[in-house]
Amino acid sequence: MLCQRCFCSQFRKMSIKAALIDLSGTLHIDDDPTPNAVDALQRLRDSGVSVKFVTNTTKDSKKTLHERLIKIGFKLEATEIYSSLSAAVAFVANEKLNPFYLLTDDARQDFPEENKNQALDSVVVGLAPEAFNYEHMNKAFNILLQQNSHKLVAVHQGKYYKRSDGLALGPGCFVKGLEYATGSAATLIGKPNPYFFQSALPEGLNAEQCVMIGDDANDDIAGAMNVGLQGILVKTGKFLPEALAGITTPPTAVVENFAEAVDWILCKRNAA
Repeated sequence: MLCQRCFCSQFRKMSIKAALIDLSGTLHIDDDPTPNAVDALQRLRDSGVSVKFVTNTTKDSKKTLHERLIKIGFKLEATEIYSSLSAAVAFVANEKLNPFYLLTDDARQDFPEENKNQALDSVVVGLAPEAFNYEHMNKAFNILLQQNSHKLVAVHQGKYYKRSDGLALGPGCFVKGLEYATGSAATLIGKPNPYFFQSALPEGLNAEQCVMIGDDANDDIAGAMNVGLQGILVKTGKFLPEALAGITTPPTAVVENFAEAVDWILCKRNAA
């Protein structure tokens, strides 16, 4: 266990009231929890720390994601999940858009039906391996070219993510390709957008009372710390040591996995 006097004394005393927890690569990889993550999550809840699951996952709808997490042993409510898909759905509604979607069929279920009586006026891009072909990308390209007002919406633009068979391309390169070809600047919805983290904070708490746990040094950790949260980087999932060299805001702590991140939080709370 990491909760030792010498470990705790390294950090300033502060009462952590809530943890924002990344999912894929941090809590689980595909259908496998990271080491001791199920028990660690329960220990965190039992300590009185509130939890919220914040994810850039765009391949699965919230319903599918919740069902997967329950199936592999985690205890959580669907309402505790705040995803970039959720934020993108709200953005589409607020902007009254009628988009062409580069999404999986499952993720598409979270969005409203296409208005057949209105021209397509935007493109929404998530992680959609089957949709990233020339025909679909060319259609997106032409929609964006039609008018300068047509929006390119990136649910997120992650470079890569972790699967059970290794690292895989994220949607970022496809977003960047559309930006390059059309001259459009994408509206980024998910992490590391400051709006995403601010809107994910539990009601009544400020950023200084919360900590972010994730496997992405930039999108999870630097993004959260830039709005005032503490950040714990885990070495599971997409973590690469060289990623630390490219960020200006170093993590508050770097630990092996989610279970050790929980040890860190509980140790710090006991020392406060």
